[in-house]
Amino acid sequence: MNNKTNGDIGEREVVDLVPCPNCSKDLMLLPKNYPLYDVQCTGCSFRAQVKTNSIKPKNVIFGAGWEIMDKVLKSGYLVPPLIANFKWDESGTQRQEIHFFPFVPKQNLKKYKLSENARRSNYWMFRYEGLLGLPKYILYSK
Repeated sequence: MNNKTNGDIGEREVVDLVPCPNCSKDLMLLPKNYPLYDVQCTGCSFRAQVKTNSIKPKNVIFGAGWEIMDKVLKSGYLVPPLIANFKWDESGTQRQEIHFFPFVPKQNLKKYKLSENARRSNYWMFRYEGLLGLPKYILYSK
């Protein structure tokens, strides 16, 4: 399964498994390629970025394209809230935890450039770093 398919499945899981962290109403998917956000609440103004990883919770996960995030940060806005959907196998049992990071400081974003040989040659991306040290809520665990 490729990263895009895994990400789409992970976003759907978040919508199906967790209510809005703000008001407890249902979350819904935003349209494909919507900038910065993947889900929003059906009852309040909550929106979040969703990242899915096939690994137990870890300190570093890949973000997305740097250009839009850079423009948002330069405009004085905060990094969007992050919902991280971690799924992994532990001794033959499927485990899953969905973490909510309401505030990710700018310093926890690290910009990097894809190689010349990458599909998107020399494209600027970012990753989230230091996640395990940030305040978070566990929205779902199995």
